[in-house]
Amino acid sequence: MKYTYEELAKMIDHSLLQPTVTDQEFEEGCKIAAKYGVASVCIKPYAVKRAIELLRGTGVKVGCVIGFPHGNSCTESKRYETELACRDGAVEIDMVINIGKALSGEWNFVENDVKAVCDEAHKHGAKVKVIFENDYLAKGGAGLSGDDFKRKLCQICERAGADWVKTSTGYGFVKQPDGSYNYKGATAHDIALMRATCSPKVQVKAAGGVRDLDGLIMTRDLGCTRCGATATAALLDEYRRREAAEKAGQKLESKGGGIGSGGY
Repeated sequence: MKYTYEELAKMIDHSLLQPTVTDQEFEEGCKIAAKYGVASVCIKPYAVKRAIELLRGTGVKVGCVIGFPHGNSCTESKRYETELACRDGAVEIDMVINIGKALSGEWNFVENDVKAVCDEAHKHGAKVKVIFENDYLAKGGAGLSGDDFKRKLCQICERAGADWVKTSTGYGFVKQPDGSYNYKGATAHDIALMRATCSPKVQVKAAGGVRDLDGLIMTRDLGCTRCGATATAALLDEYRRREAAEKAGQKLESKGGGIGSGGY
């Protein structure tokens, strides 16, 4: 295998953000995160205290979303939501930029909004991932192309103190020509662009659309250190399946009966 189990598992922020998640489903999700040894759970603010209880001693971090999913809360609300989450025990914060202000070219507003959350989180020893919602930015805005717009946001977030820049929420649904709603989420193009724009001190997180092991590996190859996922069990079970198959193949080969061994 190209990467170890631990290298890939510790990329995953196990997402428990669906609007319909019940208390039972939330607790089961935390158990899955602990069982598979992922990096963190990414959860709603009200659930932080309970997640801390459930995950104590497992090595799985508790992360909390702020201004989620559309980034529309006022800056002070985002700052205070961050304060409460950190007080409750969250050590990672996933905040959403004010997308409308960004598309309006209100760059100072966007930077101050991000900085307020970063400053508050860092005061408590927590780290911040800043979500762009790239599906809304494909056509650009404020006189910039889509790619230049994303580069501008990377630069702003780095100045503001972000520890990660993140592609998507996983809930940035865009109306399609047939009237339905869908999203792309993380794409190879956007991940590469964000990684190339930020300095090494800012990491990149992919979210939305990564549903299988090959997708997770692709994000790692492109420079991501974290990836949001709901299909954690399926991803990592597939890793174990491939790992076992590879080991079995190696054993056969060493006995002279495998492909490349000269036997038939």
